[in-house]
Amino acid sequence: MSAAYFETPDGKWFEPTGYARGPWDVDACHAGPPTALIARAMERLVPAKRLARISVELIRPIPMSGFWVQAEVRRPGRSATFSGAEIFDEDRVFARAYGMHLRLLDDLDCSTASHDTPDFTAATPGPFPISELRMTHTERAFPSSIEVRYDPSASHGNGGPTIVWMRTIVPILADEEPSGFQRICPLADSGNGLSYNDYLDKILFVNTDLTVSLIRDPSGDWLGSRAVSHWQRDGTGLADAELFDRSGPLGRAAQSLLLMPAGG
Repeated sequence: MSAAYFETPDGKWFEPTGYARGPWDVDACHAGPPTALIARAMERLVPAKRLARISVELIRPIPMSGFWVQAEVRRPGRSATFSGAEIFDEDRVFARAYGMHLRLLDDLDCSTASHDTPDFTAATPGPFPISELRMTHTERAFPSSIEVRYDPSASHGNGGPTIVWMRTIVPILADEEPSGFQRICPLADSGNGLSYNDYLDKILFVNTDLTVSLIRDPSGDWLGSRAVSHWQRDGTGLADAELFDRSGPLGRAAQSLLLMPAGG
C-alpha cells in the first residue's frame, strides 16, 4: 500500500488507501483526507489568493472504491473569490463544498488580539481517541496515519473538552508536498471524535458537514486543536475546535452533528 492517503493513476481519479479509511465503515473514508483533496483542487483553481474558508456538506459516505474531485470558480472578484467543488463517481455525488479565497497584502500595520497558545513541549504522547471508542472493523484506518500528543490538562483520549496536538505521518499524495490548509483538514475533521461526550455503546454521533476557517497558513508539522462537543437532547449537536500551531492561533473548525441511540 502506498504511504499516502490516496493514489491516482491519472491525476483525476483518486483511490483511497487504508490510511484514508474511516473507523466506522470499512468501505467509507474518514472525511478529513477527502476534504484535503477538495482544498487541493480549490487552491489550484485560485492560486493568486489564499484559501481562507472551506465548507463541506457530507451528503453520503465517501467510498473507498474511489472518486473524482472537480472544482470551479463560482464568483470571481478582486478581493474575494468564491469556488465550489464536488466529490463524485459515475452515479452519485458524495460531498459538495464551497470555498472562499482572499487577496493578501504585503505588510499591513495593524494590531491583533493576544492569545495563549498551549505549550507543545509539555504535551505527552497518547492514543488517538478512536482506540477508546472502539473501531467497528480491524482494517487499516485513519488513526494509523497520525501521531497524537495531549496537553497536560487534556483527557488523553477519554473524551470531553480537550487539547491535542496531531501530525500526519503520510502525505495526501505520495509525490506531492501538501499545503498547510491540506495538512490541517484531517485534524479539523477530528473535533467530534476528540471531544465526544459518551461512548458508542450508548450514543452514536455523526458529523454532516465540516467548515474550516483559517486566518493564516499553518506552519510546522504539529497542529493543535482545542475541541469541545455540545450535544443536545433533541439529537443534534455541534463540535467546535479552535485550531493553532506552535506560532499561535490559526482559526476554527465546526461540525454539525446528528446524535442517535446506539442500536436505534
